Amino acid sequence: QVRLVESGGGLVQAGGSLRPSCAASGNILSFNTMGWYRRAPGEQRELVAAITSGGATNYEDSVKGRFTISRDNAKNTVYLQMNSLKPEDTAVYYCWGTSVFNYWGQGTQVTVSS
Repeated sequence: QVRLVESGGGLVQAGGSLRPSCAASGNILSFNTMGWYRRAPGEQRELVAAITSGGATNYEDSVKGRFTISRDNAKNTVYLQMNSLKPEDTAVYYCWGTSVFNYWGQGTQVTVSS
């Protein structure tokens, strides 16, 4: 059974950085695409960033130039480098991977104070 486990969220001041990671219990190359979603209080879940098995990436417009998604296939881990954080980035961030099925992590809280 595949499991995705996030870590690395936390509380940071506006302008700061965080780098949550997502460790998969299996080989992440088995996923066609992996990414990060977020859900802010009272908002719908949105895709923040995604990376394919070939390394192609895409980002939600509000995070372009500030967030970078990357993967370390040897460690079966996906990262989300978040720089220049803003209070509106506050949300629970969920790791996601898709192959035949969709897989989700439990979420990690990111809070950005103004």
